[in-house]
Amino acid sequence: MVLSVAVVGASGYVGGEVLRVFSGHPDVEFGALTAHSSAGDTIRTHHPHLVPLGDRILEPTRIEALAGHDVVVLALPHGASGEIAAQLPADTLVLDCGADFRLASAEAWAEYYGGEHAGTWPYGLPELITPAGHQRESLKGSRRVAVPGC
Repeated sequence: MVLSVAVVGASGYVGGEVLRVFSGHPDVEFGALTAHSSAGDTIRTHHPHLVPLGDRILEPTRIEALAGHDVVVLALPHGASGEIAAQLPADTLVLDCGADFRLASAEAWAEYYGGEHAGTWPYGLPELITPAGHQRESLKGSRRVAVPGC
């Protein structure tokens, strides 16, 4: 089964790494590749090493462009993923590479990032052991995952 993957923030460093890693997978097909200020640029402009994707043009980030994908990867700065994620269909697998959904505590979010806490998604580290058990159990069947980051 080939998965249709959209990448939001495809012009940035994390978006480029997602493209690099996923482009080597035989069961991944890229759909929408979006950016905000870089819309209209080619992938080559930002990621010259991604030769097979070089001619792809970055689209503006619009919910309509993301609809219908099996997976949407949000490779955005903190504070930018929540609004987009809230508009995506519940059956779409959404992987947030930013910090928006990593913290369980709204107070901790306010302390470290400021602004409104978007909520909490299962943390994408299956080996992690929490008071509730292994994180692997939280990830099973989840359609929203907070990807570990720096």
